[in-house]
Order: sequence, then structure tokens, then C-alpha cells
Amino acid sequence: MPVLSFFSRRTFNATISSLEFSQQWLNPSDVFSVLLILGGDVVARALAQLAGSAITPVAFSFGWVAYSVAAVVQAVGENTLMPASDCACKVINGSNGFARDNSSWVIGRIVRDFETWMDDGKSNGPIRQCLESIRNEEWLADQNIKPPSRVGLCVSIYKAKQARPGHPGYDRAYVSGFVTVITQLVLAAIPCGLYGNWGILLVTAAGTVLSFATGALPQWAKEKWICRRGVTKTVVLTRGNGSQHAIVIVSDGKGLDFEDLAAASSMSFSSRQTRLAILILAALWIILLITAAGIRQHAWFLFAVGGIGTLENIYVAGISRSPKDFGVPLEFVKVIGHHKVMQALYDVESLYPCLGRSMLPVFFPGDLRQDELDRWAEYDKLATERGQRYEGKGLAGEVRRQR
Repeated sequence: MPVLSFFSRRTFNATISSLEFSQQWLNPSDVFSVLLILGGDVVARALAQLAGSAITPVAFSFGWVAYSVAAVVQAVGENTLMPASDCACKVINGSNGFARDNSSWVIGRIVRDFETWMDDGKSNGPIRQCLESIRNEEWLADQNIKPPSRVGLCVSIYKAKQARPGHPGYDRAYVSGFVTVITQLVLAAIPCGLYGNWGILLVTAAGTVLSFATGALPQWAKEKWICRRGVTKTVVLTRGNGSQHAIVIVSDGKGLDFEDLAAASSMSFSSRQTRLAILILAALWIILLITAAGIRQHAWFLFAVGGIGTLENIYVAGISRSPKDFGVPLEFVKVIGHHKVMQALYDVESLYPCLGRSMLPVFFPGDLRQDELDRWAEYDKLATERGQRYEGKGLAGEVRRQR
């Protein structure tokens, strides 16, 4: 019976699996090469956060190989390096009401993190006090409901200070990169000093050099701040209809042109030198991946290096930063708010002619009541008399109806 003899010659050994598992956990070297190709999007966001100067401290981590390949596709196909904004918002011209969807990483993060950096992070600042006052007004108007978590509209006015394009922001996120790199090199040096295994230190040092070289490409700063400067323009940054915040930035010849910046993704920037550099870096990252796969001993040190770097990348990619850390310092002027959005726009228009009117199509895209049309017609007339005529679409063509 050849079949029975086949099974009879096999010895039952329940320790095979346990030996394989223990060997894998003792030296999981082959898994490290797999992890290197995961998490490229985190690396891209971390680079976008800190890029700008010649030194971009984004640590070597899992995901760099995946990012390098994706960067080749983006640089060759889309002619850009910077990722698109991860926060949907609009940029409204304060003179004509023209609203464009934002694609700039800088503007998106300014709007996304507004509630973190407003009032310089103080819990009793004027904007937070305004929000609390609006909540109380809305609750007093109808005490049958619980105090709302969101309010009508809060318009924060800022004056642009001298812009600093290329300034990466020397905050905690920036410094954390250097701390992480030093920690990684110290960890990688341990097996070299104790056992003479210099391969882990070599891979760590090479990965650090390649990551810093990628962030040092001049193309990052060109794309991150691709706009005119020194403009005299007022813009409004907001998430749109339903948002409780509108950020007004008055640029008196010192700030950036946020309308230009918002349209950054529609332009092509990548030069032939940038494409070549990205291709070379991608090839070097793949060589590093193959080299790292050959490490068989003390692989846990390499895992620790990659894990610490990944944590730093996640921290940098998600941390809230202030506008000055993006080279856009702002000076707070005042805040205007009301639990009724239309009344808030009236109040803004009374103090800043044409500004409230420019926000009207975004926050009230539908038809207006007769009394609202009359009120805005009065504001338009006053603005014209002051020589500040609204340059956008008028109200005459809008259908009038009663709500």
C-alpha cells in the first residue's frame, strides 16, 4: 500500500509551528522589507507640513519606499510634489464675492486647525468668548432646546503681517524630526557596538540621508507658496455654507494672494531636474529596500528604528500648526458674530463695506426675502456713495419671494 507507507514514514511533530513562530519573532527581518512599502500617504503629508527650507526633518520610517514610487508618478504625470489639501474649504474675494474651491495645503490646514490656533490657544480669548455669547443668545431665544454645540456665524478679522514664504515653522513638529533622527541613530548603533553588526546602522543612516534629500528639493517651496505677494486684497476663508467660522484676512501690501494660492493644483510646476531627482531617489530607495531585506540578525533594532520614525511621521502629519508656522503670520483685529447668520453678515457689512455682501452668495445661495433684498440694496447704495462699490453680481436679478 504505497499511500499508507507514505503516511507511516512521516513523524508527527507538534513543535514545528512553535519553532517557526519563535524564529520569526526572534528575527523578523523579512517582514521589515514588507513594512517599508506601506504608509506612503503619511510620509507625503509629513513632508507637506515641514517642507520649505533646505532641511526638512521627516524621519526615516516605514512607508518611504511606497512614497518614493508614488512621487515618481505624481511628478511625471501630474507635475507636482505637494499633495492636495485635506480640508475642503473656499476662498472668497472680499470685493466681488467670487468664491473658489481651495486646493492649497497651506490654506486647508489654516482652516482645518483654526479652532486650535485662534486666540493663540487661550481658553478665554475674544473669539471663544464670542462663541459662548452666541450660544447663550441662541439658547435664550429658545429655552426649550439644549444649549447648541455650534453657533450661527462667527467672523474673525485678521490683518496679514509680512509673509515669509519658505519658512518651515520651527515649532514642536519641526524639532521632533531632529530628536527622532538622533534617537534612531543611537538605537541603530547599539547592535554595532555590542555585536559588530553595522548593517542596521548603515540602513538607518542611508534612509535618513535619502529622506532629508527628498525634503530638500527646491520644488517643495515653489509649490507650497506659489502665489503673488505684497497684495492689497481682502479674502475670506471658510468651509462654506453651514460653517460656524469665517476667517477674514486683510492684506495691506504684506500678505500672500490667497486666491492664487487656492488654485495651486491647477498649475504645472515640476521641472526636468525635479523629475530626474525623484527618479534617482526612487531607485535608491528600492536599493535600500533590497539591502534591508538581507539583514537576518538583530532585526528588532531595525523595527524599533522604523517604528519610531513612523510615529514621528504620524505626529507631524496630523499636528495642528498656526499660520505663522506656514510663513503666514496674522494679527488679530476683532471678531463679529451672531446666532443669526444673516444678522452676522449685516454687522460685518456695517463695519467693512462690501465684505459682508461678498459672503452672502456662499452662506445664502438661494433666494432672499423682500426685506433682506431691501437691506442689502441699502448697503450697496451706501458703499457706492463711499466709493467702495461692490464688484460682484448684484441683487437685481435674484428672484424675490417671501419665506
